[in-house]
Amino acid sequence: MVAFSFSVLSRLRTRTQSIYIRFKHSATGRSPLNSVSKFESQRSGGGGSSVFSVAALSASSLAFLLQSNLSLCDGLPDDSGRSIRVGGKGSSSYVVKGSHKDLPREFVDELRSICQDNLSLDYEEREFHGKPQNSFHRALNIPDVVVYPRSEMEVSDIVKSCNKHKIPIVPYGGSTSIEGHTLAPNGGVCIDMSSLKKVKSLHVKDMDVVVEPGIGWMELNDYLEPYGLFFPLDPGPGASIGGMCATRCSGSLAVRYGTMRDNVINLKVVLANGDVVKTGSRARKSAAGYDLTRLMIGSEGTLGVITEITLKLQKIPQYSVVAMCNFPTVKDAADVAIATMMSGIQVSRVELLDEVQVRAVNIANGKNFPELPTLMFEFIGTEAYSREQTHIVQKIAAEHNGTDFVFAEDAAAKRELWKVRKEALWACFAMEPTFEAMITDVCVPLSQLAELIAVSKKELDASRLVCTVIAHAGDGNFHTVILFDPNQEDQRLEAEKLNNFMVQTALKMEGTCTGEHGVGTGKVKYLEQELGIENLRTMKKIKAALDPNNIMNPDLYGGTRSGNGPRLWPWPILMWSCTYVFGQHLELAW
Repeated sequence: MVAFSFSVLSRLRTRTQSIYIRFKHSATGRSPLNSVSKFESQRSGGGGSSVFSVAALSASSLAFLLQSNLSLCDGLPDDSGRSIRVGGKGSSSYVVKGSHKDLPREFVDELRSICQDNLSLDYEEREFHGKPQNSFHRALNIPDVVVYPRSEMEVSDIVKSCNKHKIPIVPYGGSTSIEGHTLAPNGGVCIDMSSLKKVKSLHVKDMDVVVEPGIGWMELNDYLEPYGLFFPLDPGPGASIGGMCATRCSGSLAVRYGTMRDNVINLKVVLANGDVVKTGSRARKSAAGYDLTRLMIGSEGTLGVITEITLKLQKIPQYSVVAMCNFPTVKDAADVAIATMMSGIQVSRVELLDEVQVRAVNIANGKNFPELPTLMFEFIGTEAYSREQTHIVQKIAAEHNGTDFVFAEDAAAKRELWKVRKEALWACFAMEPTFEAMITDVCVPLSQLAELIAVSKKELDASRLVCTVIAHAGDGNFHTVILFDPNQEDQRLEAEKLNNFMVQTALKMEGTCTGEHGVGTGKVKYLEQELGIENLRTMKKIKAALDPNNIMNPDLYGGTRSGNGPRLWPWPILMWSCTYVFGQHLELAW
């Protein structure tokens, strides 16, 4: 069979380059050529496409068998027949495994009738959506089709069709997530929400706004500025409001305004059966019913597709001061952050950068900041109050070996300082332009932050890899960027070891494996240790109730996982499942 497959490949090399590339990706297991591609060839009159598709499917199926090394905890079929890899809590693999199920022609036709021209089967476009832009995580497969709904009704119809045919769904926002949330290891449908980006209504007197999920937080604040209002969460540039809800993100302003869960009033969500649910009223508080809003925030697309968000807004501060101060060690800097919060001062930002991160900023931006651990503060309120806060913190810093305390009140100078902080990730790549970044975050009770950073910093500095430290120091949230050569497996494993050290240290301090990046495929292996098996079983029951066919981002933590998830299955089912999966792939191969 293998000889047959490659003889077909050699005969087809004279065909168009795009078809050859698709076959090559299929034969290597990167993206098995599915019936969607076959339909496209038939519709365009391409001769010999049926033989080509069968050969490609056979080669990719055999490649999967040879590469997957199935074991008793590698494969578990869900009701749709897709095999899901579970277990492996200690795994350091970053490639999420899954199996591919061809899309029925009837389903593709239904999507066309719903989406019209807002649908893509182009390989490059599907690959782009299946490969996170800011994450080193990868999957063996990519989405089979990408759709761009233009209305909530279209989203509902797409989801209904997927549920009927048991096709996986992965919602897609601004593509800024860190932990591989938008991977599609089992193929399926990527629902790109970028076309839904309207501001539906603004209530100035109520200080809230109703938006569609595709609008970015920066675009929204540009819209709100003339009204003297702003939305206070500020994750990475490019993040969309829908994705921010899905990952329960926060940012540098969370120390004053809270995280996404504190700033969303209600949602509209399309559930797995296509029903559209509104999670609450527009009242600022309510004691009516289950809090479905908070259930959906942070669910990472596993319970539904968010189609509308009502957000709390804040008044743009009357006055602000931005201050910077240097310290001999990161522990000194963290101690000042803790002391500042304990003093009762209402800071709006407290950000910590270690000396390596400051060096990256200097290289990337042509700056000349002292390459020492640095704290950045923002104080808001009246002019007198902001200045008073600044002077109090200056005294606190001096008591902890702080030097070079400077502050800015000019608007342009303040923007320039915060731009340096917001573009910290890109600055890191100035030191190693060809490397990839393992970006990770943990969070601990505030009193534990200094110790966490000091212990982690010792490990990071001892590594041969370039590692930077950035922290939202006012709420105990600590990040690191670890740069590694993607062509050197030992470097990736070293990065994973450092990541694991940080997580384990945080968990021992009653912290969390992720403060704001979310679980995705990267942190799911730590959930049982952090939350406990009963917590995971409860989440699984919720997932099963809302999504019985397990179509909503099925590879994340709410349902059956493909990756390094918790083992929640009895051994008889595991043994049966592996027999089923192995037999299924043999049947496909032949």
